[in-house]
Amino acid sequence: MAKWVHQPREDAEFDFILGMSDIPVLAYFTGTWPKAIGPCRAMDLVVGGIAEEYAGRLTAVRADIARCPAATKRYGVTGAPSYVLLREGEAVARGEGPMTTAEWHKLLDSHL
Repeated sequence: MAKWVHQPREDAEFDFILGMSDIPVLAYFTGTWPKAIGPCRAMDLVVGGIAEEYAGRLTAVRADIARCPAATKRYGVTGAPSYVLLREGEAVARGEGPMTTAEWHKLLDSHL
């Protein structure tokens, strides 16, 4: 995963990152079950590139659903990969499944 993406090991660390960010947070939820591994790995590169491109305008967090179950539940995540753009802890945009860089630009540019 890119150096631009935080990878919390548990809910407390996820919440700490959210609390420390004074810019929007892109929460990228991943899974380790067989059907999720391929799509999540494919999106790792895309999300890493987006995080680098939007550095300074958003904080990116890659949260494993199994390691951050409270955050997963709080934001209504039901599958992986899933994405929630947060502003001051509140969801302002969502996405699910594979997304292209162009789709990311459209989503983020309309909310940042």
